[in-house]
Amino acid sequence: MNGIKLGEYNHLTVIKQVDFGMYLDGGDEGEILLPARYVPEGCKPGDELDVFIYLDNEERPVATTLTPKAKVGDFAFLEVAWVNQYGAFLDWGLMKDLFCPFREQKMKMEMGKSYIVHVHTDEESYRIMASAKVEHYLDDTFPEYKKGEEVDLLIWQKTDLGFKVIINNRHGGLVYRDQVFKDIHTGDRMKGYIDNVRADGKIDVTLQPTGKRQTKEFSETLFRYLKDHDGACDLGDKSAAEDIYSRFAVSKKTFKKAVGDLYKQRLITIGEDGIRLVEKTME
Repeated sequence: MNGIKLGEYNHLTVIKQVDFGMYLDGGDEGEILLPARYVPEGCKPGDELDVFIYLDNEERPVATTLTPKAKVGDFAFLEVAWVNQYGAFLDWGLMKDLFCPFREQKMKMEMGKSYIVHVHTDEESYRIMASAKVEHYLDDTFPEYKKGEEVDLLIWQKTDLGFKVIINNRHGGLVYRDQVFKDIHTGDRMKGYIDNVRADGKIDVTLQPTGKRQTKEFSETLFRYLKDHDGACDLGDKSAAEDIYSRFAVSKKTFKKAVGDLYKQRLITIGEDGIRLVEKTME
């Protein structure tokens, strides 16, 4: 579609009003309908709108001011609304559900269940479709991430090693099981941090900041905690990792490094009953 990006947001001008909505200037594609239910209050010809363009039930371009759960090029966790003899139809937040044909399913999708899919435009039919064969759509160019870089994660699937994730809507990665200190599930979105980019391009990710940045950030958090709790914390080197994570949502390794950092700065003392701020820092 020349000038129109199907399955994406477009900035279009209103050219005329009709009883059932507004027509927008679609350039070479002609007039594109924005149904009345989506027309903003006070909208008139000449106004410019940001709209999402997809295909209606008759495969004609149609506009909406609704925000879909995913656009073309996105990976998303979507629920199956219904199934027929051709495939599954996923709820992506628009009037017309998103089609995922059987050939693009790893296992037969079931109504009411949710799956990680990639949204794309089919090269043959030019329809917007979904595919559960996610690995086919990941970027296979060598990643240029730096250790400690903050990234956006979509939790993809659980494995024996940990959790596969999709990084920045682009690359695949892995969070190792021993780096997971909270309940996470397929479809969760969260921040992560690059731990290592291997020579073969595989990416290891953590859910906490890494290295010096992590220690510095948590040192500040721990110092504030002590200030707010009468200068004392009953956790120490011998405390269980589970107790440390329950209190601070960090690993025992990170906790110990932060304790060491505060101790070197002579801000705390370490005892059998935990750690305490030195008296001058309480003032």
